[in-house]
Amino acid sequence: MQAEDGRILPIIARDAISDAVHAPRATAVFDETAPWLTEQGASFVTLMQDGELRGCIGTVQAHRPLLADIKRNAVSAAMDDPRFLPLTRDELAAVRIEVSLLSVPQPFGYSDEKDALAQIRPGIDGIVFEYGRHRSTFLPQVWESLAQPQQFLAALKLKAGLPSDFWAEDVKLSSYTVSKWRETDLT
Repeated sequence: MQAEDGRILPIIARDAISDAVHAPRATAVFDETAPWLTEQGASFVTLMQDGELRGCIGTVQAHRPLLADIKRNAVSAAMDDPRFLPLTRDELAAVRIEVSLLSVPQPFGYSDEKDALAQIRPGIDGIVFEYGRHRSTFLPQVWESLAQPQQFLAALKLKAGLPSDFWAEDVKLSSYTVSKWRETDLT
């Protein structure tokens, strides 16, 4: 995939959401059979409204073609994010869309929490936190509001349903990076 190819991704996401809320589509013109769209990929679709989060859903592990992943995550971010009511047709025009493509998560090797914190790269790494059935992730964009590794990891634990000071030997951490495209960058 070429970097300029990614410019179509927010339009694909908007069209999928438009279909879900029965609104007119932008009708993006692109080759749905392009190899980079038919290969398995992992994506997150983030919706912002008036500078605030309005929905964010994605997949960490690639398990379906990228085009299908983006469409499904776009509709889920608009309609199924449990933190928000479903997006309405009237709200759609005010929403700005960002699509992030994730690299394959790489497990950390660390001896304890302090060692793990020392390896996290603020502003670069998205992190997956896992402990038993508890799991959470933050995209690298979250570093904008949680700038310190300790804050970032504490918030991940809370998101996973654990206390912010929780740690156990069998905690698993993985990191990934993203390439992202925002609608606002394209206009």
